[in-house]
Amino acid sequence: MRLFLKEHVLLIAVHVIHFFVILGIYWLDGYRHLLPALYAIFLGLVFLTGYLVYRYLSRRQFYMRLTNSLDSLDDSFQTTEPSPISVALDQLLKDQYKLYQTKIKALESKQEEHLKFMDQWVHQMKTPLSVIELIAQNLDEPDSSSIREETDRMKTGLNTILYMARLRTIEQDFHIKPVKLSKMVNEVNGENKRFYIRNKVYPHLLQQKTDITVETDEKWMFFILSQLINNAVKYSKGKSNKIDISIYEKAGEVVLEVKDYGVGIPEADKRRVFAPFYTGDNGRKFRESTGMGLYLTKEACEHLRHRIELESKVGEGSTFRIIFGTTQNLTTM
Repeated sequence: MRLFLKEHVLLIAVHVIHFFVILGIYWLDGYRHLLPALYAIFLGLVFLTGYLVYRYLSRRQFYMRLTNSLDSLDDSFQTTEPSPISVALDQLLKDQYKLYQTKIKALESKQEEHLKFMDQWVHQMKTPLSVIELIAQNLDEPDSSSIREETDRMKTGLNTILYMARLRTIEQDFHIKPVKLSKMVNEVNGENKRFYIRNKVYPHLLQQKTDITVETDEKWMFFILSQLINNAVKYSKGKSNKIDISIYEKAGEVVLEVKDYGVGIPEADKRRVFAPFYTGDNGRKFRESTGMGLYLTKEACEHLRHRIELESKVGEGSTFRIIFGTTQNLTTM
């Protein structure tokens, strides 16, 4: 109704002005019989009101369609009254929908090509890195350790790129199955053994229940835990020589906790640490930070329907918790 009135407000104003102009002309011409003139204005208003009522009732669906928002793109094909403007609008929306679909398909095709390229490129880069590691084993120290340290950093960066590319199609990349968390923690620790030794920060397993099994994606969960451990070690180096990894149940939910005793996160950065490319004060001090690790972690957790919690205090360390819902806890089911 509001849209209809806004569209016809000028028409109503013109008619009102028109009535007063006619009255003015008769008055200046010496005509002083006001009652017939008012009756004429009344008849004019009746005809104008009748026209507006008819026009609104005959095009009510059209105005409702313009007012209500679309719930889906398919709603663009709705039809209203067969008036010329309604038919023109229907055709415009159909053409716009077809153009939109064409653009979307082209972008999806380019995105898929980009994803395949990134996937192949990362795997191709891992092969020469493995060869470099084998060659480094035959070198004397400290050259051997230095080369392997750099290759480990390159592998971490390549994995981040790979998972960042896969994040765009994460719904198709999931494979949910039962995963034993204690086994996964041991695998991640084994994978990062040299990383622990190099930084002189070592994992302590606390409250670890070996029988806790949850429903999750093993590959993405491995990446999530690796990111949390990587950050914990990186921001503990030179301040603490340990991080705590705990697996426990609380209120029917399984909690995987990674706690460090490092520099901690400033209060102003807590709300933004999960934003893409945001490094914060600590990221500027530790130049290896890309600002993508925690972003990918948060996004993956949301798609897996896990919750992630953060507690941190400057100078005392940080605690990250991955919380699996009661429906994902297979141990208590």
